[in-house]
Amino acid sequence: MTLRTEQRQHIETLVSLSEGRDTRLASCRDVIRRSWQRCVGEYRLDPGRPRQVRVLTRQALLEHREPVDELLHVARAGVDQLYAQVARLGYVLLLTDHRGITVDFRGQREHDQALRKAGLYLGADWDERYAGTCAVGTCIHDTQAITCHQNEHFDATHIGLTCTAAPITDPQGEVIAVLDISALQSPRSQESQNFGLSLVNLYARMIEDAYFLHRYRDNLILRYDTAREFVHLNGRGLIAIEEDGSIIAANGNGRALIEAHLNRWPAWSTQRLPTAPQLFDGDLGELLGILSAGEDQIRAFRVRASGITCFVTLVEPRHRRPPTPAAHASAEAVPALDGLAADDPAMNRVLKLARRLRNEDVSVLVTGETGTGKEVLARALHDSGKRAAKPFVAVNCAAIPESLIESELFGYLPGAFTGGRPKGMRGLIQQANGGTLFLDEIGDMPLALQTRLLRVLAEREVMPLGAEAAVKVDIRVITATHHDMARMIAEGRFREDLYYRLNGAQLRLPALRERADRHFVIRSVYEGLLAERDEARYLRADAMSALLGYAWPGNIRQLRNALSFALATSEGEEVTVHDLPEECQGTTLATPYRPAVSSDGAPSDDGQALHDLLDQAHWNVSQVARRLGVSRPTVYRRMQRHGLVPPNQRGRG
Repeated sequence: MTLRTEQRQHIETLVSLSEGRDTRLASCRDVIRRSWQRCVGEYRLDPGRPRQVRVLTRQALLEHREPVDELLHVARAGVDQLYAQVARLGYVLLLTDHRGITVDFRGQREHDQALRKAGLYLGADWDERYAGTCAVGTCIHDTQAITCHQNEHFDATHIGLTCTAAPITDPQGEVIAVLDISALQSPRSQESQNFGLSLVNLYARMIEDAYFLHRYRDNLILRYDTAREFVHLNGRGLIAIEEDGSIIAANGNGRALIEAHLNRWPAWSTQRLPTAPQLFDGDLGELLGILSAGEDQIRAFRVRASGITCFVTLVEPRHRRPPTPAAHASAEAVPALDGLAADDPAMNRVLKLARRLRNEDVSVLVTGETGTGKEVLARALHDSGKRAAKPFVAVNCAAIPESLIESELFGYLPGAFTGGRPKGMRGLIQQANGGTLFLDEIGDMPLALQTRLLRVLAEREVMPLGAEAAVKVDIRVITATHHDMARMIAEGRFREDLYYRLNGAQLRLPALRERADRHFVIRSVYEGLLAERDEARYLRADAMSALLGYAWPGNIRQLRNALSFALATSEGEEVTVHDLPEECQGTTLATPYRPAVSSDGAPSDDGQALHDLLDQAHWNVSQVARRLGVSRPTVYRRMQRHGLVPPNQRGRG
């Protein structure tokens, strides 16, 4: 074999390596250096004797293809798609088995002879033990995607090639095939292959997942992703399960999730895996009932090992009916509570506990930021429980003046104090008799009244002002606060004994920005406002996008106010992003209007500029708002500030 100068230099480098003079190794990538060292030290390959390409006979090839025949069938679509993308760039495509034998091939016929000579052909053997460092063989050894570019190859006859390969693994993580794209010629820089590496890795994962879905087509399969929009299309995680929730197998992402779980909670035996409900921190009924969970048949769950939110769907078995959700229902329907959330994991945990507590008399403390819906949850607890037919009395401890809160809560007899009602007043605690007393912002209750409230809870009786005898009361107490109660207790601003009386169970509401079901919340609040106004108005996609992207420091209360504002000020049959309050609009693509300038270059009066713009738009406020990149109400405010009145309204009283 006649060697080119570049090949001879490559051989000299590798001979130096074999003799212990590894001067070039320092500049090599780690994965290549390790492979070269294996070729010399373990495989005893002689760099000075380049090897001829080894191609299997037809019969031997058939023997290699038969074990992967099912995979070849599943992979065909992915192989064809990938080759269609890389063929015009001069690449061929190889699919090898786990021993590096090419069992499928795509290439251009006009280059047939050159490809055969280079080993880029059906039946070629790319095992690292024979071919030396190469993309396929080294990929198999290291079980990772790799580019082997030009003189990174061990064998001197391969140094003109660039090859990129990614492993395809079975559900146990063992390499069953390798997907490779190779070219006879390419740019000198190894970085020129970075995009090819990403592309091959992507298609290898797609083929791997398609094979998983095919292999477990008769089982229930959970498919999940961290983005709801991608779950059905290309959900990254796949876990096959039995109907009792036990795990049969998982793809790469699924195995990583299981491993993360076992790292935190090791199994007591090597054969024992966590169940699917343990992984996703949910009930089996919730997992098996996903297909009836909503319009998109997706439900959000909290991953127990990491705390992140994942969106999960259920792939039905091919030959048997999926189990009915009713058969595995974890709780009966409770409309008052069920309507408070869609599939947010944190909210579902809150509501699951609320269902258990709804018929109990235990005191409940609801915590969460201002505006998260603490009173709404308290009322839902009352409405779904055994006291639903009795009063629900809500008291905002922060809204009642400190001088009046005692008389408001405990009531008073006639003549108890100057300025009181002549007939006295039955206090709010007594008004809640038989039902529920909800004390909102309990952290703002004065210390003196905290002592009296503690007695009410302990003795179940109330002493009105001016009375000589206590009155028995039968109440359930629900309290709420956005304060850090532990800090208030430490600072002496709240009684610790009262706190433990109130905190029989705690329900923490997540902030709106933390919820995975923000779309549901926005839609629910919007539809509720439409019902109150007896209107039918469409919330346009740009408005919904802005609402979903806003941080909502004021939570659901702020959301309701923003939507009320938009409905009150919008025109026509739809609400757009420009109808929302300015702080909710986000980044706008509209080009801001620049005020006109006078002949000497100085800015003209803002009012005059707005008047000119309105005049040009024939006083169409919506058109002006779009040009300015602001909401219509903003334009109206500026018009009012500058005394600008539309022509058809001038002269009115």
